[in-house]
Amino acid sequence: MRRIYWIQLLLLMLVTSILVIAPVRSQEKKPVVIAIPVGLSGVNSVVAPAVVQSAELAADELNAKGGILGQPVKVVPLDDESGPAGAVKAFNTGIRQNKADVIITMETSAARNAGAPIAERAKVPFIYTSFYEGRACGEYLFVNAWVPEQVVPPLIKFMTDEKVKRWFAVGSDYAFGRGMIEAAKKTIKDMGGTILGEEYQPLQQSDWTAIISKIRAANPDGIIYSTSGGGPNIDFLKQLKAAGLTMPIGSLSIDELTAEAGGNAAEGVYYTGDYFTGIDNPENKRFLEAMKKKFGAELKTPNALSEQEYDGLHAYAMAVAKAGTTNADAVIKVLPTVVFKGPRGSVQMNKQHHAPLPIYLAQVQSDGKTKVLKNFGLIDPGDQCPKLK
Repeated sequence: MRRIYWIQLLLLMLVTSILVIAPVRSQEKKPVVIAIPVGLSGVNSVVAPAVVQSAELAADELNAKGGILGQPVKVVPLDDESGPAGAVKAFNTGIRQNKADVIITMETSAARNAGAPIAERAKVPFIYTSFYEGRACGEYLFVNAWVPEQVVPPLIKFMTDEKVKRWFAVGSDYAFGRGMIEAAKKTIKDMGGTILGEEYQPLQQSDWTAIISKIRAANPDGIIYSTSGGGPNIDFLKQLKAAGLTMPIGSLSIDELTAEAGGNAAEGVYYTGDYFTGIDNPENKRFLEAMKKKFGAELKTPNALSEQEYDGLHAYAMAVAKAGTTNADAVIKVLPTVVFKGPRGSVQMNKQHHAPLPIYLAQVQSDGKTKVLKNFGLIDPGDQCPKLK
């Protein structure tokens, strides 16, 4: 009898525990899933970890305030391998397996071009946070980073004023490299300059010897270049420096983290952008302090390919709050109306799904650090997607 009593007591305790636990589990809230397909391997692997860190900080901040509509925020980094094949896999994984509510990420243009149609067909909002060659358009695609119209004219004018009249143009052989060089060539010609040569390097190749020989033979006043973001910048600049060429260089693809990773390879390089750690405003100071506190010695220098990820998550959260739902069609209607005031200043993707942005001129110093030289103020992205009114 005693044995039966103890068995009955154990069964009662088990049933009671199930009844207690079940309501708790039923009250667990579905997370808002933010997929981040990014180049954790390949040419973007230099900067991709910084992108993920920016997303993680934004998610922490949002979750500390109760998440998005009371739901926890979950970021899911996915390796797009810095290219189109990897992007197709990463986008499909994020949307189909992880049930992403939104995709927010920095990618190569080749990866973006492969992934964006997948998001468009699935009707998943896609906030692209990388500077790029411009004119990528879609109902569900939004861009919060710079395009050529915002950074090329200020950089070319500055270097022209510094007596660069005869130019040599160099790029990576894909959409971004060629698109940026086309914009630079037009601006140079409009300002009375001359293009002495124009060369492109296949995306995965790292030996620039042949192109550097052509630069030496042309003997230009200056160089304008646009490689893929990350590693190719370092390869080109190191080899250029080793060759002893010292003419002024303007970059349309480098960022602070990459410049630091190259040691003194990028010393003297001029570049324009919408974010630098040296921007002096309260929001940037808070952002940098929060990043240092969260990541400590593991922190990757925030830069113009990573800070926009932080802005993107906050802008999406604001749009969902305003729409009152994560429903994609409701969110994309209000996304152009929200303004997030962050480290760059106030950013609103209201110009055909692009954003007017504050643009700065900077130069890489001998230690690889970047110094901001000039603030050009707010610059409009121009006519990017005229069908998106």
